[in-house]
Amino acid sequence: MRATRGLARFLAPYWYWATLAPLLMVVEVAMDLLQPRMIQRIVDSGILRSDMSVVIGTGLLMIGFALVGLGGGMGCTVFAVLASQAFGADVRGTLFRKVQALSFGNLDRLETGKLITRLTNDVNQVQDVVMMLLRVMVRVPLLLIGSLILAVLTSPRLATLFLPLIPVVTVALIWIINRTFPMYSLVQQKLDGLNTVMQENLAGVRVVKAFARAAHEVQRFRRINDDLTSQNIAVIRTGAVAMPFMMLVLNLGVVGAIWIGGTQIDAGDLEVGQLIAFINYLMQTLMSLTMVSMLIVRVSRAEASAKRIQEVLESEPEIRPSPNALRTFVPRGRVTFEDVSFGYAGDAHDLALKDVSFVAEPGETVAILGATGSGKSTLVNLIPRFYDVTSGRVAIDGVDVRAVDEEALRGVVAIALQESVLFSGTIRDNIRYGRPDATDAEVIAAARIAQADEFISHLPDGYDSIVGQRGVNLSGGQKQRIAIARALLMNPRIVILDDSTSAVDVETEARIQAALARLRKDQTLFVVGQRISTVMGADRILVLDDGQVVAQGTHAELLATSPIYREIYESQVEAGALTYG
Repeated sequence: MRATRGLARFLAPYWYWATLAPLLMVVEVAMDLLQPRMIQRIVDSGILRSDMSVVIGTGLLMIGFALVGLGGGMGCTVFAVLASQAFGADVRGTLFRKVQALSFGNLDRLETGKLITRLTNDVNQVQDVVMMLLRVMVRVPLLLIGSLILAVLTSPRLATLFLPLIPVVTVALIWIINRTFPMYSLVQQKLDGLNTVMQENLAGVRVVKAFARAAHEVQRFRRINDDLTSQNIAVIRTGAVAMPFMMLVLNLGVVGAIWIGGTQIDAGDLEVGQLIAFINYLMQTLMSLTMVSMLIVRVSRAEASAKRIQEVLESEPEIRPSPNALRTFVPRGRVTFEDVSFGYAGDAHDLALKDVSFVAEPGETVAILGATGSGKSTLVNLIPRFYDVTSGRVAIDGVDVRAVDEEALRGVVAIALQESVLFSGTIRDNIRYGRPDATDAEVIAAARIAQADEFISHLPDGYDSIVGQRGVNLSGGQKQRIAIARALLMNPRIVILDDSTSAVDVETEARIQAALARLRKDQTLFVVGQRISTVMGADRILVLDDGQVVAQGTHAELLATSPIYREIYESQVEAGALTYG
């Protein structure tokens, strides 16, 4: 219950609803506890004495109590729903904000499918149990204690039946708790896997169809879906044992009460109304314990979900802001790598970059070339501080990027990522995603530099054309050009194009580079590429191999001095085989 209690702070703003619901439930329980007493009075003082005035009067009183209880129960439900729904909305909102605040390294570990499960199913589980707690958690103990006390007051001798019954039920409840809690943790893990498969498949459905792998994906989904189903069945089977067992104990208790009570009535030590009232209190007591078993099953599942939610909420971003971080940063754009080494998750034994050193002057174009996995994207991701270096230093104008506020840093460093991600909305909104206040003229100017204006203008609605989810209604090259325009609209000091023209034809790529050259002035441009046409016009080319800079210089210098560069050049240009990423 520790994780569930940890989320209780989200209920605090709605304390008035969370207080009213239990108070109204007290009213309902009080009315329910009075009913067996009324039945006892009708039987013993009314029916057995042929006094209809007692029967009618008490009957009307019972109806009145029932109506009061109805009002209390309905009010409790309304306020419990209000409190739990508001609680769930706040947890979801806080989780979403937390995800936005996490660093790339955190997101690499948590994965998209697992985060979706936490934001949806896990929050729903905890939200539902909060509503139950505000109703059942108040009703069950009050009904249990109240029925037990009234049963003892009604017939102390019959109340001895509780001595064997309650320990048996308690042992059963402990068994259920110990069995179901770990099983629900496995359910949520398997649900993670299911969501991950669904997310991957839906995002890559075109690849699936292109390679005729639908049958494979169906089989893959069926396998993990069957695993989830089997685990759910195992949990439900365990929980299902509880109800029949509780009913068996209840029925044995009723039989025992009738048997012992019947002998006492024959002996004149007990009245019929008393026996009826006692059986009612006995049933209420044991039914309360049955409700406890159901509640424990739900709480067990909610606790497993709460732990997973807390895991995200307690995650600390790997990128920590410096207490004295620069809030205002207007550099010229000189970028320095000083003996930089980097390993993902801080792993110093498996480095993606090793002792990288170079200087990019303001206004220079620095191209980064290398085979897949050589560390090109990793290198440029360190400039806007998506990750922190393991050792060494990345500096802009001599200032360590770790000493600059993230927002200020990313205001002067713009990047068109390797994967062109577009959002649902218009093309105009996607281009000005980083600068929502940009004018239409500025949007069009950025699109022209990125060579996107021409195709956008030919769309039926131009810049107001709707982009489908993830840009499905645009080609790869069109998406890349919109992503470049989005980066350029930031008017940054440093521009990073991370293999962002791989889907663009060579002619269009040349026009983009020419437009950037005219625009740049003092802007420092980093271009990541796998084809020679992307990098050969750069002022400086860094050749990466296995995370190390093995050569650097101009195109002509590298042709003369670098065997790796010359091999790439000959394979792509002289053989006429340009690589398109």
